[in-house]
Amino acid sequence: MDFLVFCFLLFVLFIGFKTIIVVPSREVAIKERLCKFAGVLEPGLHILIPVADRIAYRHEMREQVVDIPTQTCITRDNIQVEVNGDLYIKIVDPFKASYGISNYMTDSIHLAQTTMRSQVGKLDLDTAFSERESINENIIQEIDKASEPWGVKVLRYEIREIRPSHKVISTLEKQMEAERNRRAEVTLAEAERISVQNIARGERQEQINLSEGERQKTKNVAEGRAQAIEILANASAQSIQMVAEAIQRPGGDRAVKMQLVEQFTDELGTILEQANVSVVPADVAQLKTFFEGVSKVSAPVQVPTLKLGRS
Repeated sequence: MDFLVFCFLLFVLFIGFKTIIVVPSREVAIKERLCKFAGVLEPGLHILIPVADRIAYRHEMREQVVDIPTQTCITRDNIQVEVNGDLYIKIVDPFKASYGISNYMTDSIHLAQTTMRSQVGKLDLDTAFSERESINENIIQEIDKASEPWGVKVLRYEIREIRPSHKVISTLEKQMEAERNRRAEVTLAEAERISVQNIARGERQEQINLSEGERQKTKNVAEGRAQAIEILANASAQSIQMVAEAIQRPGGDRAVKMQLVEQFTDELGTILEQANVSVVPADVAQLKTFFEGVSKVSAPVQVPTLKLGRS
């Protein structure tokens, strides 16, 4: 009796397990009736017909991250690199994801690897490093076109790493070092050129300043001399004018003649003192006549006795 009850309970549990199903909110279930598609079960509680109905597939409706394994690619400049990445996908049609392809996850990985290898092969190494965003966009477009019949939407693709071989890395390091040395030499040469230019400009400016100072000095000296000449000329003109006015006065001509006699006497005395020989006018009579003429102008002038012969 107890065995029969136990068997009945097992049968009830089996029927309940096959009849009542709960679908979580993050999933959907594909129901088949007699091995034929019978509908998509949304999240919640559902009752199935025992034996006739069954759950054929369950799909995760959240966004999924697919790890794309590392694979070897050849760039356009024949450099071998290892590339891996992450593929972000989401199921948008559970029916296509169940019946459109056998395993959308595995096929998405293979498609991503093939597309990534094709895209990397179109670029050289330097471009592959600098154009990651462009590679990602191209891979998304290619995978999205191919995965549309699968009911899968490709959201984005991210390249995690592009790693060349150790030999290539060593070569690139040497190339980068050489490039840094070249830039350093160019920078030093440019600094030297700028320094030489600055020195030349300084020397040229110094010469300009010196010449400008010399020109200004010459100009000032010339202006000073011109002003002195002008002052002397004005003074001479005033003196001449005053002499002319004095001459025009009564007795002025006699005063002039007397001044000339005094100057002549002073100059003659200076010559006689400095000369090694005695100087006697050739025509003493003319000198006597000259002094007689002078005596008419002023008081009689005593003519000194001049001796002939060496002193």
